[in-house]
Amino acid sequence: MSLDSGRTRILTQPGFLPFLIARLAAVFAMQIQAVVVAWQVYDLTRDPLALAYVGLAQFIPMLVLLLPAGDLADRHSRKRLLAASWLVQALCSGLLLWLSLSPSPQVPYYYAVLVLYGCARAFTGPTLQSLLPQIVPREQLARAIAVNSMIMKLAVIAGPLVGGLLYALGGSLAYGVCLAAFVLALMLLIPVQTRYADSQRPPEATAWRRFTAGIGYIRSRPIILGAISLDLFAVLLGGVVALLPIYAQEVLQVGPEGLGALRSAIALGALLMGMVLSVWALSRHVGPAMFIAVIIFGVANLVFAFSTLFWLSFVALLIAGAADMISVYVRSTLIQLATPDNMRGRVSAVNMLFIGSSNELGEFRAGTSAAWFGTVPAAAIGGVATLVVAGTWMWGFRSLLRVDKFSDVEIPTR
Repeated sequence: MSLDSGRTRILTQPGFLPFLIARLAAVFAMQIQAVVVAWQVYDLTRDPLALAYVGLAQFIPMLVLLLPAGDLADRHSRKRLLAASWLVQALCSGLLLWLSLSPSPQVPYYYAVLVLYGCARAFTGPTLQSLLPQIVPREQLARAIAVNSMIMKLAVIAGPLVGGLLYALGGSLAYGVCLAAFVLALMLLIPVQTRYADSQRPPEATAWRRFTAGIGYIRSRPIILGAISLDLFAVLLGGVVALLPIYAQEVLQVGPEGLGALRSAIALGALLMGMVLSVWALSRHVGPAMFIAVIIFGVANLVFAFSTLFWLSFVALLIAGAADMISVYVRSTLIQLATPDNMRGRVSAVNMLFIGSSNELGEFRAGTSAAWFGTVPAAAIGGVATLVVAGTWMWGFRSLLRVDKFSDVEIPTR
């Protein structure tokens, strides 16, 4: 069977294509909203610390709710939980639309909506990550992850670009588009069937033992712990996304359209790498590949930190996005193959707690660093810290560095 036919076969799996399109619409809405909210809050305050609070408002509810969300995903219908979380996110888009139409918008109200939005996202992460193995067969899971990641990057590319353009026309229009996209995602999700769901449920125990089971499972497997924690600190310390509104306005002077392009550069790099991985799936030296990708990510962010040229900044972010895609692909595949279905919700919740929340906490770190040290030093410090983390983890998690094939960590099916 050719590589192209393998990719085509995964797209013909019942329910996989509607799931992809539904997730595409939801991610499209999330990306537009992320650009518009950040720009609007900074427009209203002109304070870098306000961008930190945008991330913190979403991080706190995710920190509190992710473990309970993972437990619910293992004991109840993941599809229904995902639908409920998208419904709440649609409500948040509607509230932001209402705020943007107000003649005198108050920034604290935006933070309040973002707290609710963070609550919904806490349930989105574990259910999305653990739902895919219930839709496609196990032998096609690695390719499904690559195709899914590649398709999602289309939304991550188009979303910021469209968000910047829509904000130039008015924030209310952008929030209206987000609301419509979330509704579309809900409608497409309804007919998706979970044909490969495991009927086995976690044994009844105290809520605390169920919540922490995912942490215990990850701690018992150094390869998974190393992969998750490596991405955690790389994103937490090296991410520059929160600084993009400041770079766009004050360093590169390219306006909201330029901000959208900069955010899309990261996703464009990830999309191009996702296309490569969907055709030529990584089959050997997966551990070293992850470490090399993190190192490239740190170097690219360092180049971006000191760049005053828009095209060079765009290319640096493009390369950072491609490197991050390799890291995400390796980590996601390792987690899915090394985790039984009745544990995937809780393990995915811990993964989201480490990785998903690190995006928001990383925004807080970047915003506060920019307020204390200045924008360029904050970005440069993050790039250097990423390289230090990569070197430290290569020494501390040698089992991850030695992983050759994904099958080395695969658990047997029942």
